[in-house]
Amino acid sequence: MTKSIWAGDEQTETLLGAARDGNSDAVNQLLEKHRAPIRRLVELRLDRKVQQRVDVSDVVQDVMIEASGRLEKYLSDPSMAFHLWLRQIAWDRIIDTYRRHRVSAKRNMDREQPMIAAVSPDQSTLELAIQVCDPALTPAAAATQREIALKVEEAVSRMNEQDQEIIVMRHYEHLSNLEIAEALGLNAAAASMRYLRAVRRLREMLQDEEDQPSIDGDALQ
Repeated sequence: MTKSIWAGDEQTETLLGAARDGNSDAVNQLLEKHRAPIRRLVELRLDRKVQQRVDVSDVVQDVMIEASGRLEKYLSDPSMAFHLWLRQIAWDRIIDTYRRHRVSAKRNMDREQPMIAAVSPDQSTLELAIQVCDPALTPAAAATQREIALKVEEAVSRMNEQDQEIIVMRHYEHLSNLEIAEALGLNAAAASMRYLRAVRRLREMLQDEEDQPSIDGDALQ
């Protein structure tokens, strides 16, 4: 299983304690430790077309500045795990950036929420494809893997906001069910059920596409 993009370990807890005691170096280390995961999230979730206009590094820096300004309040009363708190700041910034820079006003081209923006199918997409499509995908030819993974990624991008969000959190950010529940304000059972329903709908979407007859030259004659 691919490792979570988020850095949660004993060092983070140590840095949080030192930052709470007023150690400015610990604050800097804490934020820098999470810069790469934030960048990965922005690259993943910010619409491709917007990324052609906006430097991802600028979005990441905006997140870091906002987090630094809000850190003291968080430390005095942590409402959730630190990486989930940072993730929420980043997600809000992603939505704001998308709405300010979207390249088209057509609703059938742009959504109110950013779509998955992975440039090409990676290990996360392949793992998801194995789960929802074909358990025997692993030994398949690379070209076949890529084709199936692209279909899965495209299908996820067409899911409704709620389904898309939980699929991405689980399979691209690799958050645990408990982390997803905390981030979404749900109990663990509700988060698990939402995920299972999203996976079922994803399977159905892919199955419907597979069942649709292709239009070839013979069919047109």
